[in-house]
Amino acid sequence: MEELAISLKAEGIQKKVISPGKGELSTFPDGTKVKFHYRTSLCNGAVVDDSRTMGGCSKPMELIMGKKFKLPVWERIVSTMREGEIAEFICDTKHTALYPLVSQSLRNISAGKDPMEGQRHCCGIAQIHSHHSLGHVDLDQLQASPQPLAFTMEVLQVLPPGSFRLDTWAMTDEEKLNAVPQIHEEGNALFKEGDTAAAAEKYYNAIACLKNLQMKERPGDESWIKLDLMITPLLLNYCQCKLMQGQYYEVLDHCSSIISKYEDNVKAYFKRGKAHAAVWNEREARADFAKVQELDQSLGPSVGRELRAMEDRIREKEKEEKGRYKNLFSHSASASATATTG
Repeated sequence: MEELAISLKAEGIQKKVISPGKGELSTFPDGTKVKFHYRTSLCNGAVVDDSRTMGGCSKPMELIMGKKFKLPVWERIVSTMREGEIAEFICDTKHTALYPLVSQSLRNISAGKDPMEGQRHCCGIAQIHSHHSLGHVDLDQLQASPQPLAFTMEVLQVLPPGSFRLDTWAMTDEEKLNAVPQIHEEGNALFKEGDTAAAAEKYYNAIACLKNLQMKERPGDESWIKLDLMITPLLLNYCQCKLMQGQYYEVLDHCSSIISKYEDNVKAYFKRGKAHAAVWNEREARADFAKVQELDQSLGPSVGRELRAMEDRIREKEKEEKGRYKNLFSHSASASATATTG
């Protein structure tokens, strides 16, 4: 332990154990997943981030050792900890200069945004030395005045390589491509069980793998098209889940994007037609269902059922509106009569 303290001090890191962990210290080979909670503070005690409260949830941070996380010092300090251990690390500025960018990404994730939002057109180091705002006053101040930071870490779990499935962001290109069929099958199984929310998440993850690979290809090239043809059925499955969850406008957007590339995609027209019908776009729904029949006459009975269901809903809506107007006029007439006799 003394040798470790000396080594950390030489690196500009001071460690204080708050609560000892349990078991043996892992050797943390590359590929090890570490789940932990963290609290980041200025040296005056002011809290910058806390994973237990960020975004209104308490989701822990996860690191895959050896995957070159933007803040290398986090890999270094968790590698000195046992499972269950809580410790505070005060790290010199040379280790913390990139923290504002890391914090911005983590805050975006907790808010359900793109983790790279605000970082698209500027590399990390260039951004640190620019006046680009990170969208948070405290992070802008920290970016303008880099300083030592205190990280209070609690290691929750250490998972050895091969004992878990890698998250998309941590996969190599080959691992992403190989993972897609299995994720697709898992989504199908969940859909058959009636768990559309979990199925949608699986389809989304598979799409994310392929989209990540597609971004590295030139649009229209053979490899780009091949990936797009793999994405399309997954996206249609995702849309089916969203239809069943009542998220019709998302279905309209995704199906329209498919149709803009594949004008003969019957499933995209059918799902878009159902979404249009659900949000009272009668003319658009009829046009989509007509296109479905044009492309595949065998779907005539299915289209007929959808059209009848839409027409029944429209009649019911018109009936309700007539009743509402009738009551309104009756009430107005009664009020006028009362005013006259009064």
